[in-house]
Amino acid sequence: QAQKMQRDLKKAHEDLAQEEFLVSKGGAVTVIFYGDRRIKTINIDNDALDPENKDMVEEMLRLAVNEALENIKAAEDEINVRITGRVEGMMGF
Repeated sequence: QAQKMQRDLKKAHEDLAQEEFLVSKGGAVTVIFYGDRRIKTINIDNDALDPENKDMVEEMLRLAVNEALENIKAAEDEINVRITGRVEGMMGF
């Protein structure tokens, strides 16, 4: 039973690693992360690249990255609860 749960958990986390998490802020900044927290894409709209928008773009980028990472963590927690009944899982994921 425990070995099956470990296999299921490992497979679910491997699948999650390939899943994409997209967050866009104000249409000016878009980030896409893979579920293993690697960045796939960061896109900054050309209109936002005006030097006067520097602080705004930096803030949107920070917010988008943090939201994408929070979404990945929520997906991990959902996998762990579904398979193990616990947020932290069996293998420290």
